[in-house]
Amino acid sequence: KDVQKEREPHVYLSKEEVKEKIESYNSSVTDKLKMTLNTNGIYTGFIKVQMELCRPITVQSSQSQGRCAHSNNETAFYLPDGCMNTLHISSTNTVREVIEALLKKFFVADNPAKFALYKRCHKEDQVYTCKLSDGEHPLYLRLVAGPRTEMLSFVLREHETGEVMWEAFSIPELQNFLRILDKEENEQLQILKKRYAAYRDKLEEALGGVWKPG
Repeated sequence: KDVQKEREPHVYLSKEEVKEKIESYNSSVTDKLKMTLNTNGIYTGFIKVQMELCRPITVQSSQSQGRCAHSNNETAFYLPDGCMNTLHISSTNTVREVIEALLKKFFVADNPAKFALYKRCHKEDQVYTCKLSDGEHPLYLRLVAGPRTEMLSFVLREHETGEVMWEAFSIPELQNFLRILDKEENEQLQILKKRYAAYRDKLEEALGGVWKPG
């Protein structure tokens, strides 16, 4: 179940509560990705973000891999489904900064405004996906939820179609997208033609058998 934006009240923890939470968090960690509390009250740690991107991303051609369409020295290509990335961040880093760090790590040239970060959580045997606002702090959410990703995980997606900031796309990007869509449309059309041609052959064969003289 997708929720357009986060609706839960944001509860801030005292320094002592943060310290206790971090100690409890680290005692439950199983992958060595622990949090560290600094003397200034800022803490650092790790979050894992799953990439669920439906549209191609734009990178420098030398960095690209996979199915793609070229334009000058840039390439638009699709990230593998379920691609996971781990980021080391601090409690001061915002959602917008996390998105920018992810794109930089993948050498993505696209405007960060095209993307949104979501949190996926389990409540009462249901899975909820909530869009986070740019100013929220993912590491705080990770700390409060604990280290178990089945209880809380982060997902990077494009903005929904109705929210897409088309002005953020360059002309070469849009042209690449159109070429990819034309190619995929033609591939699907050929598959459909082959499927119906096979059906037609079987029907004609069946009709020939029915009307064949005994």
